[in-house]
Amino acid sequence: MADLPVAPGVHRPRNVDWKRAAALLYGDWGTSKAYVIGLAFIAAGFSSLPIILAVCVLTAVVAYNYIIVCEHFPDGGGVYSAARRQSRFLASTGALLLVANFMVTAALSGWAAVSYLGVPTRYAQIATMGLILLVGVINFFGPKHSGSVSLWLAIPAVVVVLLIVGLSAPHLTTVYLEPRHADLGPTWVAFVGVILALSGVEAVANITGVMKPDADSTLEKPKVTRTATKAIVPVAIEVVLGTALLGWAMLSLPKSFSGQLEAHKEDMLRFLAEHYGSLVIGPGGGTIFGLVVGIVFGLLLFSAVNTAIVALIGVIYMMAQDGEMPRQLARLNGHGVPVIPLFVATGIPILILAVTKQFEGLAGLYAIGVVGAIAVNLGACTFNKRLDLRWFERAVMGLTFVVLAAVELTIAKTKPDALFFAMCVLGVGYGLRAYSHKLSGLKTVTVTRGVAAMVTPNLATAMQPRLDEGEKIMVAARGITPVLGFALEEAQLRKAVLCVLYVKEVAVYFSAAPSVLERRAKWQDDPEANAIMSLMVKEGAERGVCVLPVYAVSEDAAATILDLSATMGVDYLLIGASQRSAMTHLLRGSVVTNVAAQLPDEIRLVIFG
Repeated sequence: MADLPVAPGVHRPRNVDWKRAAALLYGDWGTSKAYVIGLAFIAAGFSSLPIILAVCVLTAVVAYNYIIVCEHFPDGGGVYSAARRQSRFLASTGALLLVANFMVTAALSGWAAVSYLGVPTRYAQIATMGLILLVGVINFFGPKHSGSVSLWLAIPAVVVVLLIVGLSAPHLTTVYLEPRHADLGPTWVAFVGVILALSGVEAVANITGVMKPDADSTLEKPKVTRTATKAIVPVAIEVVLGTALLGWAMLSLPKSFSGQLEAHKEDMLRFLAEHYGSLVIGPGGGTIFGLVVGIVFGLLLFSAVNTAIVALIGVIYMMAQDGEMPRQLARLNGHGVPVIPLFVATGIPILILAVTKQFEGLAGLYAIGVVGAIAVNLGACTFNKRLDLRWFERAVMGLTFVVLAAVELTIAKTKPDALFFAMCVLGVGYGLRAYSHKLSGLKTVTVTRGVAAMVTPNLATAMQPRLDEGEKIMVAARGITPVLGFALEEAQLRKAVLCVLYVKEVAVYFSAAPSVLERRAKWQDDPEANAIMSLMVKEGAERGVCVLPVYAVSEDAAATILDLSATMGVDYLLIGASQRSAMTHLLRGSVVTNVAAQLPDEIRLVIFG
């Protein structure tokens, strides 16, 4: 198939329904329970249940936040789209943190998958490379097809989790639970260590650009609120309840199993399946059930590789469309897939595997990227005053941002290898970004807000000429002055109706007399007004301008000008510079100043002097 360049009016196909979107999300998020409870036991032993429950609560809150994020950012991009409204540099930082996470996720999940499927350790590295290459080939045909793969992998995983919970339910107990550590410091570090594996929700925000739109959506203003909500809610419920119940099942084992629990921290679900299966259906049945669980979660980890690659493609594609990466990265193949981002998303994890010989080396790099990206996403939304958020949505999002920012700082402090990896990714990413800007002729400069406002995209629209026929111009006359000639020239140029307004100011105006004055007030009876109107009518006839005399008697000229301008629906109001003395300005105010302060925005004011 020939590559299709991205052009105005060309969009990625929206063909991922909520079921496939949920499957893609579950492929990343659902794998957390495969090792999070094991990490919790290593971190806090039999006192880890409160930590597991705290992680579950935070997971549910993050899911709620991302329903809001998907509602306001239906074109994909995740953290990049959210932070882009605040700062291009902040958006690039969030996107690069996400790229760091997805690269490690693909490699780590692939390695774990082949290990669950029984591949010997000495062949795991090569097998994982082949697995990632297979996922890349599947994604060449679009996320709809890869979503279908994820859907069929997610269903047996959910069934297996339900079976483990059902088998362990009669044996759940609190007898072996221990109180948490008296010092909150170690408890917080243990909480951070567990939350590292609960970071997958950002994937759903990255694929909103290919989700099926809602029924009331349009191409210009797409909406995926219902699709995203239906995808997030069931996955969040399964992850939260499944993690909590499986963690309780783990801590319901006698303390004599401590050594075995530590040894099976990476495949805790398989160990739990074998143990509780043996108690219910016998040793042979427990062994078979453990084997089934190993296969199912091995395939689910394969799905996590797929989800990471799909999301990584989405991030790179979004940055390329926005000019933060070379435009060539946005070229699509015949299936609507960005070609070069697909190669990058497949090749970089393979490269990481080539230089990393141990599984433990990948595990330490896992979460610093995505936790930072989620924090940037929620923080950018919280402080974006232009985002139409309800007050409680902004409050919940802000509190979540504070917690995740603290988690990110703790990771940077306690895991120096992860910090070094993130800094390397950011450094290389910033370099490529600067190089792309140079190739595109872009240059970053720092200017004041006033200068920036002068070159906003709306400026071109504001500069467009307005010469529509049928416009109406009003000129406020206070004598035969140059402003009348200017008004005639403008009306002739614009082919507009010219309303010549003369306001006769009176010092005293009785409230009972208006009707009488209105009946008697005629411009023909006022010598000064008659001179002005007669001249303007004559000049207008010679120039082909329709002149409409307007005469009023008032104690407040400014208020009368404002009232008549709005009542007659004029497009332009012309006023000559005030000739009042400084003392008159002080005592009565300036007509020009009063009119300018209160004139409706749709009427343009021209002060001629």
